[in-house]
Amino acid sequence: MLESLIAFTGAAVLIAVAPGPSTVVIMRQSLRTGRRGGLATVLGNEAGVLVWGLAAAVGLSALLAASRLAYDGLRVAGAAVLVWFGVRALWRARRGASGDGAQDPGIMDGMDAGGAGEDRVSGWRCFRLGLVTNVANPKAGVFAVSFLPQFVPDGWSVPVTLAGFSVLWALIDLAWYAAVVWLVGSARRVLGRPVVRRRLEQLSGVVLVGLGVRLAAEAR
Repeated sequence: MLESLIAFTGAAVLIAVAPGPSTVVIMRQSLRTGRRGGLATVLGNEAGVLVWGLAAAVGLSALLAASRLAYDGLRVAGAAVLVWFGVRALWRARRGASGDGAQDPGIMDGMDAGGAGEDRVSGWRCFRLGLVTNVANPKAGVFAVSFLPQFVPDGWSVPVTLAGFSVLWALIDLAWYAAVVWLVGSARRVLGRPVVRRRLEQLSGVVLVGLGVRLAAEAR
């Protein structure tokens, strides 16, 4: 069991640091709303990790992997979510350009200091954003059913072991993204400048739209 645990931990760390839609969304929310909002987004993302992990434990992810219709349906829905997030980011960047930094105080203070305007986003809203981003990705479900079972030692209960690995996976993911949130928060006074922030909004918007289009066009 110890060898399986060590191997799983190493693999989970590599998976956590690999950039993807969750990384973009978490960094963007950390910039927009501060560390508190960023951490709420991380918690939502990890709730999504647990959903997929527990789905694998009870066999639901196997159904997703086996059913082309189920996979394609979730893939299209997930792509639409990512494109919508990207379009909203691009719209915010354009509106910020026309507003000429009218939201500067909120940019600098955000939720960490009770910022005003649109930067004051509820923790629940950030949590939902992280959850939806993760759950709407069918590749996460297929990955869970193909990744987790290979670390289950012979003779161990598969559902119980998968549930335990799911919790460990979420904790490793949480530690990594918490560090990302902290780093973005530390650089927020520089990144939060109107011109810089506008460019980052544009970049995150383009990346999210690109990821959504790629997911929609991706063959299984």
